Amino acid sequence: MIRSYDMETIIEACKAGDRQAFHTLFESYKDRVYSIAFHFSGEDSLAKDITQQVFLKLFTSISQFRYDSEFTTWLYRIVANACVDEQRKNRRFVPFTQGIEVKNLMVRGSQEESFAKRQVSDSVQTAISGLSPKLRLPILLKYIEGLSYEEIAETLGCSIGTVSSRLNRGHKALARKLEHLRGSIMSGE
Repeated sequence: MIRSYDMETIIEACKAGDRQAFHTLFESYKDRVYSIAFHFSGEDSLAKDITQQVFLKLFTSISQFRYDSEFTTWLYRIVANACVDEQRKNRRFVPFTQGIEVKNLMVRGSQEESFAKRQVSDSVQTAISGLSPKLRLPILLKYIEGLSYEEIAETLGCSIGTVSSRLNRGHKALARKLEHLRGSIMSGE
């Protein structure tokens, strides 16, 4: 990751058209952008397309970055907008087939336990994919990217209260969708 005191220098070089500086930004953030896009879309090829769109947008609009926020917040906002735009373009929910692993729910061991763990993970992934983008994005930014409420609010262009509300609604929706797992997780079945 780029140190904060280097970031302004790199951004200013990008604004001046320095392709090597842009390459440095790309190399530093491509995996994070792809991760968000993948967890949102659930498809490798779609996540790659979104990542490409984000960096094209970044390349063409870097001159608009005014240091009103952290660069990463500005970048995450571009990613969030690209994900939502892609969803609108497709007019459908993309299945969430990979991504978040449910860890430490069961002790490793038998094939049955391994299969059960995969089933739980698949259920969680399916439940997250069924959330509306307004609820899914805060969940992904919080639990995949580890952003604070303040960072999520700035990224999504809403208040901290709205982030809290969306996360709360997302948690409740996931709890309802995953109610059937409660006994099997608790008993280790």
